[in-house]
Amino acid sequence: MSYFNTNERKGVIILLILIVFVQLFFYLSTDKQIFNSSTKKEPTLDVNSQEVKAFQHEIDSLKQVEIENKKPKIYPFNPSFLTDYKGYKLGMTTEEIDKLLAHRKSGKYINSKEQFQEVTGVSDSLLAVISPYFKFPDWVVKRNLKEGSNTKNKTINKTNNYTQNNEDSTLPKEKIDLNKATAEQLQKINGIGEKLAGRILKYREVLGGYCFDDQLYEVWYLDKEVADRAMKHFTVKEKPKIEKININTARFKEVLHLPYIDYKLTKRLFDYRDEMAEIQSMNELKKIDSFPIEKFDRISLYLKAE
Repeated sequence: MSYFNTNERKGVIILLILIVFVQLFFYLSTDKQIFNSSTKKEPTLDVNSQEVKAFQHEIDSLKQVEIENKKPKIYPFNPSFLTDYKGYKLGMTTEEIDKLLAHRKSGKYINSKEQFQEVTGVSDSLLAVISPYFKFPDWVVKRNLKEGSNTKNKTINKTNNYTQNNEDSTLPKEKIDLNKATAEQLQKINGIGEKLAGRILKYREVLGGYCFDDQLYEVWYLDKEVADRAMKHFTVKEKPKIEKININTARFKEVLHLPYIDYKLTKRLFDYRDEMAEIQSMNELKKIDSFPIEKFDRISLYLKAE
């Protein structure tokens, strides 16, 4: 028994043919894509292109910056006070450093790059690298400019034999009151030029007048050896009259502006005052945490407890 008539059988056959044709087309199309994808070449990078070269240049620049940042920084320094650790970092040998330390221990100073090489024996190449960072006192620089520093021996001899005999003979034999000294008088001391004389007078104003001779050593950038020479001709004869501030009634800004007292110390003083309600005596300040005991005599010049 037949389930389909003639027309129906023709329709089924045509449908089957179409299905087979579609499947065959799909198969051939997919196979071609697979073949093309497998044979397709990977894109290549042109290393000679401008983009690649620019990118490589940028990388090289960043690497160079990183190398420079890792190099130890050298700051200006006085070679007379060079430590063994810093000398080692600069490339000096142990023997060279020991020679410098021995020279300094004998009470002598380094006042020129020629003398530095004479004492330590460093090579010309190392001297050329580190000498641009040498920072000598103003008076040494001025003296070297005047002398011309023509030869090593001339420079060394004048440096080691620079004594009080070189000082101006117009200075009086009797010591001058440091609180009345003029800039002209101060400049007669070897090593004190116009700038240093100005700093000494400016610091005198900040202090309200010198009360102790050794306050001269606190002047910024005044070398100890120069201050020693100055103290042979200057001293505190008349102490200034400084109006003291009562620490119990003082305002924060008043205390902050006093010499020898910074913000942190001012805050500790006021915290202690708030805690104790009242400070009975100046000696109580010594009990404050981190109080600079070595400056107590200085601070007491400006504060009182009443």
